[in-house]
Amino acid sequence: EVQFRESGGGVVQPGGSLPLSCSASGFDLSLVDMSWFRLAPGKVPECVSSVPQYGTSSYYADSVKGRFTVSRDNANNEVYFQMNGVKPEDAATYYCAEGWGVIDMRSWGQGTQVTVSS
Repeated sequence: EVQFRESGGGVVQPGGSLPLSCSASGFDLSLVDMSWFRLAPGKVPECVSSVPQYGTSSYYADSVKGRFTVSRDNANNEVYFQMNGVKPEDAATYYCAEGWGVIDMRSWGQGTQVTVSS
Protein backbone atom coordinates (compact mmCIF):
# COMPACT_ATOMS: atom_id res chain seq x y z
CA GLU A 1 0.00 0.00 0.00
CA VAL A 2 1.34 3.39 -0.99
CA GLN A 3 1.79 5.90 1.78
CA PHE A 4 2.22 9.51 0.87
CA ARG A 5 3.97 11.83 3.25
CA GLU A 6 3.42 15.55 3.14
CA SER A 7 5.63 18.06 4.88
CA GLY A 8 6.35 21.75 5.05
CA GLY A 9 3.16 23.05 6.59
CA GLY A 10 3.13 25.56 9.37
CA VAL A 11 2.05 29.06 10.25
CA VAL A 12 2.38 31.68 7.56
CA GLN A 13 1.37 35.30 7.50
CA PRO A 14 -1.04 36.59 4.88
CA GLY A 15 0.96 37.35 1.79
CA GLY A 16 3.72 35.01 2.86
CA SER A 17 5.15 31.89 1.28
CA LEU A 18 5.36 28.28 2.26
CA PRO A 19 6.88 25.36 0.40
CA LEU A 20 5.21 21.98 0.72
CA SER A 21 6.74 18.65 -0.19
CA CYS A 22 5.36 15.23 -0.91
CA SER A 23 7.13 11.91 -0.95
CA ALA A 24 6.10 8.29 -0.99
CA SER A 25 7.68 5.26 0.52
CA GLY A 26 8.08 2.24 -1.69
CA PHE A 27 6.46 3.92 -4.65
CA ASP A 28 7.92 5.53 -7.73
CA LEU A 29 6.14 8.86 -8.08
CA SER A 30 7.62 9.35 -11.53
CA LEU A 31 5.20 6.76 -12.91
CA VAL A 32 2.03 8.70 -12.18
CA ASP A 33 0.33 12.04 -12.29
CA MET A 34 0.18 13.66 -8.87
CA SER A 35 -2.26 16.05 -7.28
CA TRP A 36 -2.46 18.31 -4.28
CA PHE A 37 -5.68 18.56 -2.35
CA ARG A 38 -6.76 20.56 0.64
CA LEU A 39 -9.40 20.19 3.27
CA ALA A 40 -10.48 23.00 5.52
CA PRO A 41 -12.84 22.62 8.47
CA GLY A 42 -16.43 22.83 7.37
CA LYS A 43 -15.56 22.81 3.68
CA VAL A 44 -15.54 20.18 0.99
CA PRO A 45 -12.20 18.79 -0.13
CA GLU A 46 -10.70 20.57 -3.09
CA CYS A 47 -8.14 19.60 -5.66
CA VAL A 48 -5.91 22.64 -5.92
CA SER A 49 -3.33 21.39 -8.38
CA SER A 50 -2.24 18.46 -10.50
CA VAL A 51 1.04 17.81 -12.22
CA PRO A 52 1.40 15.29 -15.01
CA GLN A 53 3.90 12.49 -14.98
CA TYR A 54 6.50 14.49 -16.88
CA GLY A 55 5.69 17.83 -15.33
CA THR A 56 4.16 19.85 -18.15
CA SER A 57 0.70 21.42 -18.46
CA SER A 58 -0.16 21.40 -14.79
CA TYR A 59 -3.63 22.17 -13.47
CA TYR A 60 -4.47 24.82 -10.91
CA ALA A 61 -7.76 25.58 -9.30
CA ASP A 62 -8.91 29.14 -9.83
CA SER A 63 -8.53 29.73 -6.12
CA VAL A 64 -4.75 29.29 -6.29
CA LYS A 65 -3.89 30.06 -9.88
CA GLY A 66 -1.13 32.60 -10.21
CA ARG A 67 -0.05 32.20 -6.59
CA PHE A 68 0.87 28.56 -6.13
CA THR A 69 3.19 26.44 -8.23
CA VAL A 70 3.38 22.68 -8.47
CA SER A 71 6.55 20.92 -9.52
CA ARG A 72 8.16 17.56 -9.27
CA ASP A 73 11.61 16.03 -9.06
CA ASN A 74 11.24 12.53 -10.37
CA ALA A 75 14.89 11.77 -9.70
CA ASN A 76 14.35 12.42 -6.00
CA ASN A 77 10.85 10.98 -5.96
CA GLU A 78 9.25 14.15 -4.67
CA VAL A 79 6.50 16.54 -5.62
CA TYR A 80 6.43 20.12 -4.43
CA PHE A 81 3.84 22.82 -3.94
CA GLN A 82 5.14 26.33 -3.57
CA MET A 83 2.62 28.59 -1.94
CA ASN A 84 3.12 32.31 -2.50
CA GLY A 85 0.84 35.18 -1.70
CA VAL A 86 -0.97 33.08 0.86
CA LYS A 87 -4.45 34.22 1.82
CA PRO A 88 -6.48 33.41 4.94
CA GLU A 89 -8.74 31.19 2.86
CA ASP A 90 -5.75 28.99 2.03
CA ALA A 91 -5.69 27.69 5.59
CA ALA A 92 -6.29 23.96 5.39
CA THR A 93 -4.65 20.60 5.64
CA TYR A 94 -2.89 19.80 2.39
CA TYR A 95 -2.56 16.33 0.97
CA CYS A 96 -0.85 14.81 -2.01
CA ALA A 97 -2.01 11.74 -3.85
CA GLU A 98 -1.53 10.02 -7.16
CA GLY A 99 -3.83 10.73 -10.01
CA TRP A 100 -5.29 13.73 -11.77
CA GLY A 101 -7.66 15.55 -9.50
CA VAL A 102 -9.78 12.64 -8.39
CA ILE A 103 -10.69 13.11 -4.76
CA ASP A 104 -10.38 9.84 -2.88
CA MET A 105 -9.69 10.57 0.72
CA ARG A 106 -9.02 6.91 1.38
CA SER A 107 -5.69 7.34 -0.40
CA TRP A 108 -4.63 10.40 1.54
CA GLY A 109 -1.89 10.39 4.12
CA GLN A 110 -1.63 12.47 7.25
CA GLY A 111 -1.40 15.72 5.37
CA THR A 112 0.39 18.85 6.40
CA GLN A 113 -1.47 21.69 8.05
CA VAL A 114 -1.20 25.26 6.84
CA THR A 115 -2.32 27.99 9.19
CA VAL A 116 -2.58 31.56 7.99
CA SER A 117 -2.20 34.07 10.74
CA SER A 118 -0.78 37.49 11.25
